[in-house]
Amino acid sequence: MPKVVSRSAVSSSADARPTASQAAALRVYYCICGEFILVIDKSLTALPRRQTDGAVVVRCQDARDAKARVFKLNATAKDPILIEREGGHEKQYRFHCPRCALPVAYQSTPPPVKSGPYLYIFKGALSQIQGQVPSDAFEDEKLISDADVARGNAP
Repeated sequence: MPKVVSRSAVSSSADARPTASQAAALRVYYCICGEFILVIDKSLTALPRRQTDGAVVVRCQDARDAKARVFKLNATAKDPILIEREGGHEKQYRFHCPRCALPVAYQSTPPPVKSGPYLYIFKGALSQIQGQVPSDAFEDEKLISDADVARGNAP
């Protein structure tokens, strides 16, 4: 049999401008347990936060003044819960990690994801490094000392 020889040329240029797909790098986020949860077109730290609970606000639908984020959420929907807020109540349709069932996000409209104008990612629920607990995961938790437990002051 004759020997097969293939030839190809590779060219590149350091002066080439980045394409739109290269400029729009996707960010991947994981649950505390290590499960893949979210891929999004912008860093969560660059997105706005909700004043009521510090959740990251992800725009799901285009508006006159802003475009929707491009994202994919890998989470399971659970039954809605009612949260008491200042001045009333809020119904949250929560999404949980498919592996450990930790709540990671919620929206104000029934599932599926992106059915409402916004998706809210719980503060401290996701990390960019798999298996690492985010720095703000327990930020609002009150520290309980052994002395508090002995005195009966622990919740």
